[in-house]
Amino acid sequence: MQLKQTNNWIVYSLVGFCLVALIFIRLYETQLFYDPFLVYFKNDYLNLPFPEYDTFLLLLNLISRYFFNTFFSLAIIFLLFKDFQLTKFAAFLYFFFFIILIFLFFGVLSFFDEQSNFLLFYVRRFLIQPLFLVLFIPAFYFQKKQS
Repeated sequence: MQLKQTNNWIVYSLVGFCLVALIFIRLYETQLFYDPFLVYFKNDYLNLPFPEYDTFLLLLNLISRYFFNTFFSLAIIFLLFKDFQLTKFAAFLYFFFFIILIFLFFGVLSFFDEQSNFLLFYVRRFLIQPLFLVLFIPAFYFQKKQS
């Protein structure tokens, strides 16, 4: 009994550490990542043109931020469900959605004007924030409960 309680305490502590890491990524986003759209979407972006940006630097920073969010999200999923196959499936989903979202993001920037800023806002939101974690945990929980 004591070993199981100690084990649960360690697991929940690690989950807490991963959540704190995700929070720190969000809190220090301006210092850690190049993203001219952070300021753009905090202002009256409905009436502003897209900001100037360095495509390579923006891509590199979007990839790194998505990677950090994915790493900590997958760690949380693994710690909560203790299922390597489920974690592999989640990793595949993260990769699949990243490919779709990154092409969509740069497609909107390249081929659409400022009238599509809502689409850009939401695609970017999925790239820079761990929203998939919020979707996957309940989905995996109900899937586990059903089987």
